[in-house]
Amino acid sequence: MPAGAARAVALAHLARHARASVLPAYLRTCQCHARGCRWHARHRGCAGAVLLVLTRDHGGRRWRLADVCAACAAATERAAVVPDTLPAASSLPLAKSPVHSGPSRRQEQAHVRVREMLTYLGAALPRFCSPTARLLAVQCALRANHRGQVHLPGGLLRGMRLAGHAVPWQELTHADWLSCPSPASRTALGGVTAQLLDAAVLAQVHGRAARARAAHWALYSAHLSPAHDAPPALRLAALALASHTTAGSGSAEPAHLTRMCGLSSSHLDDLLDRLLRLRLLKTWGYDVDSDELCWQLPAAATHFA
Repeated sequence: MPAGAARAVALAHLARHARASVLPAYLRTCQCHARGCRWHARHRGCAGAVLLVLTRDHGGRRWRLADVCAACAAATERAAVVPDTLPAASSLPLAKSPVHSGPSRRQEQAHVRVREMLTYLGAALPRFCSPTARLLAVQCALRANHRGQVHLPGGLLRGMRLAGHAVPWQELTHADWLSCPSPASRTALGGVTAQLLDAAVLAQVHGRAARARAAHWALYSAHLSPAHDAPPALRLAALALASHTTAGSGSAEPAHLTRMCGLSSSHLDDLLDRLLRLRLLKTWGYDVDSDELCWQLPAAATHFA
């Protein structure tokens, strides 16, 4: 059996055992936080959906299976999210939108949903996934239907400067995150159809309309946004910063940002300097008291939420 197939079978088997006695959703909390967050390096705090996470330490001599929030999962080394196979993704409850939800409220919700999805993918995707593959994964995760099927039109891929690029799809396939037959998956108009293999990703943002708004925000509504022909690493770093920005300023744990972007800290610093030179950032630096990375947008973009 190929290594990728064996990994999928093992995770599915583990998921069946774990879900057989799973707690109701309203009783699940971040067990890492309950134990003082000793399982990972310091980060800003719990955020995102509660996931079932498998970790190993002491060279693989000890394994841990626990409910962990997406933020703690992203900060934990050698961690893997167990797919939510029981119940099936199609039976997951959909969150109801507020009755009085204007455009600004929906934009704020999209902003938070993109941040949570980036946090989740920082834990779910292996570190070898490139920024290009991560940008693609964000769109696939947010545009998939309830069965995990996703179709990205050719026009969208051309706008992302990904039309005709097979490598990022191959990266996500190699990571066992999606299945993308080639060349049968490509439509006559240059679109690509794929099947997500990560069942847990659909639980991160409930409701197809909410996911679609978040996908659109990730592409077009972030004021901290370089040109579409900018390097993928720069676009991904800008999106990560934008998802942590409110009223023209933002902050985040450096380790959290590097995990979201799949970058080293020195590479992230270089990209921040590039955003500064492009005048997409007004200032950036490290807060010595909180050990957080902080930044401000130019005055023209302070209305960003």
